[in-house]
Amino acid sequence: MDQYRIKPATKVDLGKFDPDDKSGWEGSKKDAEKELAGLAARLDELQEAMYAECKHRLLVVLQAMDTGGKDGVIRAVFGNVNPQGCRVASFKTPTSVELAHDYLWRIHQQTPGKGEIVIFNRSHYEDVLVVRVHNLVPKEVWQKRYAQISAWEKTLAEEGTTILKFFLHISKDEQKARLEERRVTPSKQWKFNVGDLKERALWPDYMAAYEDALSKTSTKWAPWYVVPANRNWYRNLVVARTVVETLEGLKPQYPKPPADVDLTKVVIE
Repeated sequence: MDQYRIKPATKVDLGKFDPDDKSGWEGSKKDAEKELAGLAARLDELQEAMYAECKHRLLVVLQAMDTGGKDGVIRAVFGNVNPQGCRVASFKTPTSVELAHDYLWRIHQQTPGKGEIVIFNRSHYEDVLVVRVHNLVPKEVWQKRYAQISAWEKTLAEEGTTILKFFLHISKDEQKARLEERRVTPSKQWKFNVGDLKERALWPDYMAAYEDALSKTSTKWAPWYVVPANRNWYRNLVVARTVVETLEGLKPQYPKPPADVDLTKVVIE
């Protein structure tokens, strides 16, 4: 999946990334779904060992335009993982208490502990995306945040957190189709928000903001992946493969019993 990884100091033009791309898979959709099921099972095994070992931390950041599929990725990729060692953190409009602190204060509290996987459903990047697009702070303020975010992520990485960041890239036409599906489908109407249409009107501004964020904050210690997300099954496959390959690279191991205990001699009555 390295073809979707943004190399450090790369100038990103999202117009050159095809949201319909599926070049990482030569089989059928059905075959991909079987592959995903196997990856989900493997992720469960790796997470169980990671939780038991209590050594590594994994932070997964999901960003996307509205309807981009963040919830879908969480269900499809992480749905089989033991929730004891995996949780989701969502970031809505900051509260008055959160606004009284620096913008990373509420984020840092949600980072993973040893043995834990944490998925950010939206993240600290909202402070260089929506904040920028809606002019919520002056330009001279949000411009500084790219370097601040990279430095903060480097601190996490140096302290033992592995970071993966995914931008789920959909086309504007695909977003329109998904919003229309929400509008007319009773089981999805609860997710329809008229405010999403106002955000959709700002599509060019958001693309420019995302391009800057991807260009300036994809680093060796916290890489961005631009995931083609028009096809849900392929989007899920890309994320699952990347997460599983990353965890396999960490080689989590179940801890051995205490050296002073011989389990072959333990009698359970």
